[in-house]
Amino acid sequence: MEGPAPIQLLAFLFDGNRFKGEILPELERLKRKKIVRVIDLLIVRKDAEGNVMVSTGSDLDWEEATSLGSYFGALAGLATTGAAGIERGALQGAAELADGHVFDEDDLFRVTQAVPNNATAALVLIEHRWALPLLDAVARADGIELMNDWIRHENILRIEPPQ
Repeated sequence: MEGPAPIQLLAFLFDGNRFKGEILPELERLKRKKIVRVIDLLIVRKDAEGNVMVSTGSDLDWEEATSLGSYFGALAGLATTGAAGIERGALQGAAELADGHVFDEDDLFRVTQAVPNNATAALVLIEHRWALPLLDAVARADGIELMNDWIRHENILRIEPPQ
């Protein structure tokens, strides 16, 4: 079973709801070039009075969503109950992602509670498609991943190699 490319969760908060139309076109450009794929997107906007507007999105069709859910569920089943849990986990995972979204009502509630009035929060779960050829080459060389961490610029000089 082939897994997805590396997945990253990004969360942003924007004060004042003053967008200039630059963010979504840039995301679309990255998607068109197959650099990233949006697995799930949740946008929660509150106006000055606290009224909420919610938008969601995903690049996954039903087949892709259930396949990814099955993959994640199989991994979870393996981790919790061993090989016996793979099949049941796969079925549960496929059912969970059948609506095309990872973010659920609990996530929406938590984000809505956390966002102040006159602000917007965006959660985006992206798959880094650019990494697939590199990961395939590593697999063909029988390589295994020892570490996979994102490092913030200000921490680059404090990197410690794996032990």
